[in-house]
Amino acid sequence: MSPPQPRLDDLRIERSDKPDSPRGVLPVVLIAAALAMAAAVTWWLTRSKPAAVRTAVAHEAAGSGGADRTVLNASGYVTARREATVSSKVMGKVTEVLVEEGMKVSAGQIVARLDDTNARASLLLAQAQLDSAKTALEETGVRLKEAEQDLERQTALKKNGVAPQADFDHAQAAALAYRARLEQQQAEVAVADRTVGVWQQQLEDMVIRAPFAGIITSKDAQPGEMISPMSSGGFTRTGICTLVDMESLEIEIDVNESYINRVTPGQPAEATLDAYPDWKIPCKVIAIIPTADRDKSTVKVRVGFDQLDPRILPEMSTKVAFRETAGSEPAGPAGVLVPKSALREQDGRDVVLVVQGGHVERRAVTAAGSEADEILIRAGLAAGEKVVVDGPKDLADGAAVKENEP
Repeated sequence: MSPPQPRLDDLRIERSDKPDSPRGVLPVVLIAAALAMAAAVTWWLTRSKPAAVRTAVAHEAAGSGGADRTVLNASGYVTARREATVSSKVMGKVTEVLVEEGMKVSAGQIVARLDDTNARASLLLAQAQLDSAKTALEETGVRLKEAEQDLERQTALKKNGVAPQADFDHAQAAALAYRARLEQQQAEVAVADRTVGVWQQQLEDMVIRAPFAGIITSKDAQPGEMISPMSSGGFTRTGICTLVDMESLEIEIDVNESYINRVTPGQPAEATLDAYPDWKIPCKVIAIIPTADRDKSTVKVRVGFDQLDPRILPEMSTKVAFRETAGSEPAGPAGVLVPKSALREQDGRDVVLVVQGGHVERRAVTAAGSEADEILIRAGLAAGEKVVVDGPKDLADGAAVKENEP
């Protein structure tokens, strides 16, 4: 039996009367759109934002223009070369204090008085003893004159053979005795006179005077208190007040012995008081004390002011920049100045974060000394570059930042 023959109807494609519904495609499209939007939101929320930092511009140091250059910075305190705790030479009770803090006094001016009742009574007694000794001396003088006259008569009678030898000897002995008594009483008058002088000095010691001109910086005793030239415990004071000679103010600085070779007598310097940070005070080195402190490894340096000012007070904290004149041999390149907060330490090296194109670059630098609130960078940084002075501590090299200049 032969197979069936193909017909033209076999090539016809059957089509349904209704098209397929799009309802099955729409949910897929919506889900894909939702996923894309979620991915975009997630990326927006989790993307790295630029860190907010405060920057400052590095500027050239003053020494780069050929002017005086700072070779060393140190800190110290204003001190008075002449300062004294005014006290008495004797122990006594304070009856009057004539000074207050801030008062100017001249040399020899009375600052206090002590109770002088006992000293005054003793002085009166000594004066009475002196008067008594002088009266006795006058009496002895009269007696001596009488004895000498009697001796002259006995001598004349003896020559004429009228008076016996015994009367002559008696008159001679009386004259010699009165002469010896006169010498003794003259010595007693001298002793009594010196006793009067001692009690006069004791009475003068009850008055306390300023040893030199200056300003009272502290009042340490009040009327009714006991005062003594040495500490005796209890409530006994050792001084009336503290007197400072404002004309003797200077600065004392402890310089590390490793850098003392940068300081020389007569070297110019510039002081800045912490109380007046914008006031630069010209100074110069007075002397370098020729000994070192083995505990602190420092050498004391005295710095004097070129001109004193009432704003300079004892015990003020100050910073001193020792200068190198323009005519001397330069100590190295001047470099640039940046705020101290810009300098960081990483792996034992000094680094700064330089901002360029919205990103930070960690750069190693060479720091050499500081001036006020700034630090000198000798190498690794150029003038005009921006450095980070305040920002996150974990800023990585190349991190995006947002600048905020002060």
